[in-house]
Amino acid sequence: MINIAIVGLGFGAEFIPIYQRHPHANMYAICQRNVDKLNEIGNAYGIDKRYSNYDDLLADPDVDAVHINSPIPNHAEQSLKALRAGKHVACTVPMATTVEECMEIVKATKETGKKYMMMETVVYSREFLFVKELYENGELGKVQFLKASHQQDMDGWPDYWPGLPPMHYATHCVGPVAGLLKLEADYVSCFGSGTIREELAKIHNSPFAVESAHIKFRNSDLSAYVYRSLFDVARQYRESFEVYGDKKSFEWQLIEDEQPVIHTAKKPEPEIPEKVTVPDYAKLLPEEIQRFTTKGVYDADEQQHLSFTQGGGHGGSHPHMVHEFLSAIAEDRDPFPNAAQSANWTSVGILAHESALQGGQLIKLPDFGSI
Repeated sequence: MINIAIVGLGFGAEFIPIYQRHPHANMYAICQRNVDKLNEIGNAYGIDKRYSNYDDLLADPDVDAVHINSPIPNHAEQSLKALRAGKHVACTVPMATTVEECMEIVKATKETGKKYMMMETVVYSREFLFVKELYENGELGKVQFLKASHQQDMDGWPDYWPGLPPMHYATHCVGPVAGLLKLEADYVSCFGSGTIREELAKIHNSPFAVESAHIKFRNSDLSAYVYRSLFDVARQYRESFEVYGDKKSFEWQLIEDEQPVIHTAKKPEPEIPEKVTVPDYAKLLPEEIQRFTTKGVYDADEQQHLSFTQGGGHGGSHPHMVHEFLSAIAEDRDPFPNAAQSANWTSVGILAHESALQGGQLIKLPDFGSI
């Protein structure tokens, strides 16, 4: 049994019941600076070990692993502290806010021998698992191109979100295009387009309404195209990815609640596209947590975190991520994505924004796997 501590109880509380039911986990402790919130969640879920100070939590020798759900600016610091305190780390996206921080986390996993997993929802969504199954069964044939988008209206979100450069939160579209074939981004070129209103633009000195990037993959003939928007763009929430093979291709639906399309080569033209129903993949999970692929974790809809409701439930990914993290610890193997993969995906976005500020300049990524 792995003693888990969850840090941050907004979005983080979504995971408590999953850990409580997983056969490898003991939902041991929770951590939140707001003591009233800490006690409210602790009482609701029957968790006795409660910390309002992160350092005190890390000093507890009974904590085996932490699952970090704190604000983005805290991810790198808290991950590094936990690894150096001898804890395994799962962290919500993105890994960090600088390439240097990403490097530090990769180094820390090598030095400590502890596991790190960035909890990227899209690569455990039912849509991704469906396309992965098509690919592994040979139905796509040779993959020729990958594309992904993440468009969201984040007006009204708190704290650090207003004016955030779109590509600084890019892992939801970088993850699936890199993750399907386990590719590593080599270099990136990105263009900014449009402008957001001045009071938002000045916060991060980032004017762009949309950022669109091309990614070239190392030791591969493949490239991918990803685009992001956060403010002042009229678009229903869309977190999509598309894969083009020489036998079949998968295209995301344009409107939520519609169906994606499979295109099959060499059929009569009217028969090439076919709408498909993506199945659920709860069968891949221990029976105790299968229900969480289709049901929200909280009891009432109004309690659910905005990222979960606005993001369509994250494709049923939460129990899959928990299971992968715990299994990697139990089996003493790297999780997917591991630290080097997480650093690569995160750095694509960081460097894509740098490229956009330089008018599309090609920028090479570090080779995190060789650190």
